[in-house]
Amino acid sequence: ERNKLAEKFGDKIGDREFIIKVDLFSDKEKAEHKKQKTSNNKKAIKEKKQKDELHLNINDTASEFTVQMIDGQKINLSDLKGKVVLINYWATWCASCLMEFVEFPEKILNPYKNKDFVLLAISIGENKKKVEQKMYKMKKYGVEFNVGIDPTKEIWNKYATGSIPKSFLIDQNGIIKYISIGNADGNVDKLATEINKLLKK
Repeated sequence: ERNKLAEKFGDKIGDREFIIKVDLFSDKEKAEHKKQKTSNNKKAIKEKKQKDELHLNINDTASEFTVQMIDGQKINLSDLKGKVVLINYWATWCASCLMEFVEFPEKILNPYKNKDFVLLAISIGENKKKVEQKMYKMKKYGVEFNVGIDPTKEIWNKYATGSIPKSFLIDQNGIIKYISIGNADGNVDKLATEINKLLKK
């Protein structure tokens, strides 16, 4: 499988990154995804046609919300005023989102652990059990942080539609200062740079 990808994209896939990517989903999960894709084909086509757009942009005030975290606590965005907040929208089926998660500890969470910084990673359209199961499996990659759930996409729809991951970086006054879309090479590094800029203000 690695050789096929290397042939298609050029030999740019690091061994560690490749192993993580192909191991992100169990055979059972892959089978479930395939079954779901088949049974929900019409829905998938409809979602694919959904516009990939932002409902909030840079310099807009971040929309208020309350998110349920998988550890049981509820967090109000307004309670985080005075801190730099990274809102990251993701899902358990999104490989790009999970690859981003693998980079977060080393590049964002550990460097800013004792700073006024908060990561709010919010799963969209999924229940607590599914998210808990995926986060448990992600521990083997060093991914051990609390995440929120937005099963009805109520929070997500205030910010954007379309593809994920999408991240909104909010300053100490609740203003959106940077938006990251997708997980191209260097995206997490860029997020880390922007977080550092805001923390220095």
